[in-house]
Amino acid sequence: MDRDWELFLLPYTQTVDELKVKLKGLRSMYKLRKEHGPIEFVTGRVKPVNSILLKSRTRNISLDKLETDMEDLAGIRIMCPFVEDIHDVVKMLKQREDIKVLQEKDYVSHKKESGYRSYHLICEYPVQLIDELKYVLVEVQIRTLAMNFWASIEHSLNYKYQGEFPDEINIRLQKAAESAFRLDEEMSTIREEIKEAQRNFRFKDEQEAFDLNNWKE
Repeated sequence: MDRDWELFLLPYTQTVDELKVKLKGLRSMYKLRKEHGPIEFVTGRVKPVNSILLKSRTRNISLDKLETDMEDLAGIRIMCPFVEDIHDVVKMLKQREDIKVLQEKDYVSHKKESGYRSYHLICEYPVQLIDELKYVLVEVQIRTLAMNFWASIEHSLNYKYQGEFPDEINIRLQKAAESAFRLDEEMSTIREEIKEAQRNFRFKDEQEAFDLNNWKE
């Protein structure tokens, strides 16, 4: 199929760019209001053409149905400090007027057999083009830093083994996933203490800035 891929993927690039700005803006808003923010940082990507073609073959997706049948052409990943923050972010996204949640998969409470944990949303997002308003599908993954570390390692190994992990690697990955989740659980037990420490650090930084400005005057 002859296709101008750059033009075809442009709405998805715009979707990723806009959502990253909006979500980072929310993070800044929490900081300015001196409240605990459930968003640690945000990343995004548009699926590369070679990955699109590979997935279309392996999943038997026709190229003329990519817009409706391939839900992760645009992808946003939101990292949270605590497990509890994941559900706060999900609730926040569902309340937004510019995002419509179509599907959700809770791999946090119901992990995959591999040990993978994350919360996935398939959303519809409106993109204003030159002559039309286009509704684009975007996959949003929400996870903790520990979950993201494990998933990044598993993803790298997947390239090496093409998804066919040796039994020993599978067992070690599952053990590592449980260790990562135990870390998240342990951090949750001292969540309030960590939040208090963060507030104290912000207060100290603001006080030092105030003192420095007064000294300059």
